[in-house]
Amino acid sequence: MIFGIGTDIIEVDRMRKHLEGNDALTEKLFTDHEKEYCEKGNVTKWQRYAARFSAKEAFFKALGTGFRFGMAFHEIEVKNNELGKPYIEPHGKVKEYLKKEKVKVIHLTISHVKEMANAFVVLEK
Repeated sequence: MIFGIGTDIIEVDRMRKHLEGNDALTEKLFTDHEKEYCEKGNVTKWQRYAARFSAKEAFFKALGTGFRFGMAFHEIEVKNNELGKPYIEPHGKVKEYLKKEKVKVIHLTISHVKEMANAFVVLEK
């Protein structure tokens, strides 16, 4: 059964303008693993950051809570499996809330081009 769906789209340049030279915001939004992944793509660096941010926004929309109950962006970690497929690994309060609500599966798809990045999330019980 579907618990929730969420989608988000963001301009890559907007993400660059917010993060470039702003280490405090980057730390607040992204995990060390995500930063490492994004920083190794010189051409796609800002696209990768934007896609991960979009995934986090889409996740919270699917969750339907906003930033309540102490949940934060850095507790949603976007990773890739061995074939490159993105997935979300929840941590902290987010993980606790998913368990409480009996959410079993998180579906994620992300995409980016030079100017835009988007994500779609489905939470399944």
